[in-house]
Amino acid sequence: MGYHEIKRPRAGALRRGGFVYKFSFSFILFLICHIIFIFYFGSCTQKVNLSRAEFVLGTNCVVSLFENANVQVLKDVFVRLREIDNLMSVNIPASDVSRINAAAGVESVKVNEDVFELIAMAVYFAEISGGAFDPTIGPIVNLWGFNNNPSVPLQEEIDAVLKLVNWTDIVLDSDSTTVFLKKPGMALDLGAIAKGYAADETAKIITNAGINRAIVNLGGNIVVIGKNKDDRPWRVGIQDPNGERGSYIEVVEVSTNDSYMSVVTSGAYERFFEQDGKRYHHIFSPSTGYPVKNELLSVTIIAPNSMYADALSTAVFVMGYEIGLELIESIEGIEAVFVFEDGVITKF
Repeated sequence: MGYHEIKRPRAGALRRGGFVYKFSFSFILFLICHIIFIFYFGSCTQKVNLSRAEFVLGTNCVVSLFENANVQVLKDVFVRLREIDNLMSVNIPASDVSRINAAAGVESVKVNEDVFELIAMAVYFAEISGGAFDPTIGPIVNLWGFNNNPSVPLQEEIDAVLKLVNWTDIVLDSDSTTVFLKKPGMALDLGAIAKGYAADETAKIITNAGINRAIVNLGGNIVVIGKNKDDRPWRVGIQDPNGERGSYIEVVEVSTNDSYMSVVTSGAYERFFEQDGKRYHHIFSPSTGYPVKNELLSVTIIAPNSMYADALSTAVFVMGYEIGLELIESIEGIEAVFVFEDGVITKF
C-alpha cells in the first residue's frame, strides 16, 4: 500500500463534515496514574530546570523544561491551555463548542478561528476513517453518563440518539467561520482531538522559545522534545492494560533533533464501570452506540504531531486491528503499538 501524508485542510476546502470521537474525561489521578508515563533512560538523577503542573483540560497537565528553561514560557503555556479549554470544553457553557451544541438544528454559530480549524481537522479524520472518528458522538457519551453516573441505557434509548450521530451533518462555512449542526439534539465532543491540539500548541511555545529539551504530559498525551541528558532517546512506557496503574507493558524510544514527537494511547481500561457482572468502557462505536469490542485493549500512536496521534489512536481502536492497520500504513511517519486482550503486542 502506498503512503500519503496528512495535510491540514485548506480554509474553505471542507464545507460540511463531521467529527470524531475520543473522550476527554476528567482524570484526577497524578502522573503515575496516567495512561502513559515517562521514565528516563539512565536518568534517575535527571534534574528539571523548571516544571509546573496544573489541572486544566479536565486532567493534570505537567510541563517540564530542561536547559534554557524560562518561567515566562511556563506561564505562556498554561495561559494557552486555559484559552483552549475555555473555547473547546463541553463542560464550559460559554465555550464555542457548547454554544454550537446549544444551537443544534436552529442556527449557525460563529466561532474562534482555532475552533473552526480544529473542527475542520476532525472532519478530515472522520473522512479518512470512514466515520470511526466521529465527534458527533456527544449524545451517546451523554446517554451512558460517563461524566457523572454511568449506566447501561435501554436499547430504544440508544437507537434514538444514534440518529443524531453523523459527522456529515456538520456544516462548516469558512467564509463566516460558522458551524452548524443540522439536527436538534446533536452534540459535538472534541475530546478525541482537542488535547492533542493543545499538546501541539504547548510544544510550539516551548520550541519557539529556544528550549530544545522538554517533556509535556497532558493527562497521557505525551510530547517529547529533543533527547534526554545522555543524548539518548526518551523511553516512554505504555500502560499495562491488565496491570496496576503505573505498570508498563511495553517501552518505546522516542527522540527528535529538530522538533518534537508525540505518544498517545487509547485504551479500553482508561475509564469503565461494571453492571450485572459486565465491564463497559468509554470508547464507543459511532455505529452501534455501545463500547467497542474487537479484541483490542489499547492502541498507541507515535507521530510528529500530537493532534494526529490523538485522533488516530481513537479512530484505529474503533476500526480494529486489520482495518486500522490499513489506515496506519497509508500515513507516512506514523508508528503504532497494538495490545490485544490475550496479551499479544504488535508494533508497526
